[in-house]
Amino acid sequence: MRSRDTRTAYLLLAPSLFGVAAFLVLPILVVVWMALQRWDLIGPSTFVGLDNVVAVAQDGRFARSLLVTVVFVAIVIPAQTVLGLVAALLLNRGLRGSAVFRVLYVLPWICAPLVLGVVWRWILAPTDGALNALLGRRIEWLADPALALPSVAAVTVWTQVGYVALFFVAGLRAIPSTVLEAALLDGAGPWQTFRLVTLPLLRPTLFFVLVTGVISSFQVFDSVYALTPNGGPQGVTDVVAGRIYYEAFEARAVGQAAVMAVVLFVLLAALTLVQQRWFARRTTYDLST
Repeated sequence: MRSRDTRTAYLLLAPSLFGVAAFLVLPILVVVWMALQRWDLIGPSTFVGLDNVVAVAQDGRFARSLLVTVVFVAIVIPAQTVLGLVAALLLNRGLRGSAVFRVLYVLPWICAPLVLGVVWRWILAPTDGALNALLGRRIEWLADPALALPSVAAVTVWTQVGYVALFFVAGLRAIPSTVLEAALLDGAGPWQTFRLVTLPLLRPTLFFVLVTGVISSFQVFDSVYALTPNGGPQGVTDVVAGRIYYEAFEARAVGQAAVMAVVLFVLLAALTLVQQRWFARRTTYDLST
């Protein structure tokens, strides 16, 4: 009977397992195989072993793009997490019009990043841009090396805040009201209740938001490409995903682009594991106690 149940379970899981194998495992294996080849998208591929790895290691542009991406993530993740939590706390108060604001917050996230990038490029244009017209000053938001990366990061934060806020709203509503009432009866003020009760119980949501946010930020490409193509002024917005695109489709060095993709995959897997280990002993999923 147990063997029959096991076979039935695997049969029911077969469609999902096929999807995972075809759209997740197989592409990873193909990229690893391509990392060992020299291919220009036109002629036949040639096996070169670790030559692509050596070439990428000696290429200062990839190391620079990694640094740019780390700085980008360091700007985006704290900003979108804090702003998303603040927005969620306001939405969770149940004020009039909260449903409308929930829709408005999520609209940027569901729109195409490339389209939003084009719109924001017009808003940040130095001559006829809406932001400079509002400020009454000419500021090179996307052409100044000191402002380009923060400007791109700000657009990304604006896009993701609604997504983060909705998950925090769900997490806040999952907290039993009896727990909050008990804290108030014990004499805890609003700040103490938030810091000692609400925030610890939001750790499962915070873990999900941080993991997905870090992954998406490291993989950002569309909006950055639309705002600052070719890496921006002096390469200050040359993120890793953009560098992979330029190597594969402009330099036609597909093997080196595949190596960069593998490095990015390993880095994201390591960061996700670190976050999982850190949250594992600090998170409770039982909100009834």
